[in-house]
Amino acid sequence: MQALYGFFQSDTKDLAKSEKELFAGIDKIYDLFIYQLAFLIELKHVATVLMEDAKIKRLPTVQDLNPNLKFIENKFINQLAENVHIKREISNRRISWNNEFELVKKVFNAIKVSADFEKYMSVSDDGYATHRNFALEMFKESIADFELLNHWYEEKNLHWGDDIYIVNPMIVKMLESSKENATSDSALMSLYKDKEEDMAFVKELFRETIMKNDEIEKLIGDKTKNWEVERIAMMDVLLMKMAITEILHFSSIPVKVSLNEFIEISKMYSTPKSKIFINGILDKIVADLKSGNKLTKMGRGLME
Repeated sequence: MQALYGFFQSDTKDLAKSEKELFAGIDKIYDLFIYQLAFLIELKHVATVLMEDAKIKRLPTVQDLNPNLKFIENKFINQLAENVHIKREISNRRISWNNEFELVKKVFNAIKVSADFEKYMSVSDDGYATHRNFALEMFKESIADFELLNHWYEEKNLHWGDDIYIVNPMIVKMLESSKENATSDSALMSLYKDKEEDMAFVKELFRETIMKNDEIEKLIGDKTKNWEVERIAMMDVLLMKMAITEILHFSSIPVKVSLNEFIEISKMYSTPKSKIFINGILDKIVADLKSGNKLTKMGRGLME
């Protein structure tokens, strides 16, 4: 959607360049995934630095001199830190938190005062599940929606404000499925379910929406005669173009799935009334396509 918006707004209309930028943008989502994993590892480093600083302050307390090492020795975070694939991705993608000590410290201090942290540090159970479950709760409650952290990501990459909602569920799924017997060579979760198939889908939807633009714009124009297409919110028009392209050119995707998907997207990216408007126009277009036998769907139930 973002790539198509950029293409239609551009004066150059360079399809090859836009397609290349589209896939580069998708790959950047994986950068964010690795950043979040690296952040978990960096929390341990910051906690260690703060612990060592507390020992040498002017009047250290008994607790300063004999700190609870449970968080620093968190078995799940240590497992992440030793994973060769994470290390390689951090290196290849030049990901680093070295210059963001204060930001990481703020997140850690917020975690330290949480009830989950207090419970974790005091419980006697030192099993892997205890460490992993705390890391999971820490991520969901204190990291995923930490405003300063998310703001930092948005400054790093404009699209990451949206991409974080793709990446955070990936992190949660990874934490939930982690095993104590995982080796340092255990594979990381992929951004794609089936890379070849998914990339082909992205490319085809992007190209077909552009190549069939005039044809689809006419379909929309015929159902919005009381409107000038130019006066309809551009995002609404774009989402309808994408939905119609998917309905017409992807025979294995049920019509209802396409309709529901783009109406859901409109709730996030367009006006409050857009979902009603888009749904109404698309329903009329789909009805015409069906009556004219212009829809080709493979498999039972795909028309509905």
